Amino acid sequence: MSIPYKPLNYPARQYYQYGNMRQQPMSYKSLQEALTLIMQAVAGEREDELFYDYLISVAPSQEEKDIIQSIRNDERKHNQMFRTIYQDLTGQAIMAPTDIMFEKPKSYVDGIRKALFGELAAVERYRDIRAGLPDRFYRDMAFEILTDELKHASKYNYILNLDLSRMMGK
Repeated sequence: MSIPYKPLNYPARQYYQYGNMRQQPMSYKSLQEALTLIMQAVAGEREDELFYDYLISVAPSQEEKDIIQSIRNDERKHNQMFRTIYQDLTGQAIMAPTDIMFEKPKSYVDGIRKALFGELAAVERYRDIRAGLPDRFYRDMAFEILTDELKHASKYNYILNLDLSRMMGK
């Protein structure tokens, strides 16, 4: 007596008995979902740049300024990559808003915390973008962006640890 195989309920997925070929969907996210998320990511570009410039201006050490500058530069690269992906797939350019303001954090450390959690939230959004892209070329670009975001989160954790060390007098 065998237990019947019960497939998971994913769209366009066909299962066959164990050991036989199975057809899998291209992705669990759609291209349209990915394109919408790319537009949202690019739309926040100017606000992010103002925020990073502010953090750089108030960073207490050159090391921290250099770290945040490297993150900001990566973010500029990511935005260009997202714009390229969007234009390649739609034939249209994304226009970013020009009249952007940003809210200054209460303190440098609050800004670093906000940046850290912003990077982690971006990982989740960019994972969905990657899942909706149609081929390996664009998925690899999104993977590069995703891994940079994880690297940025680690760098912000390092900066928070530097602040903790300063507070403890070490």
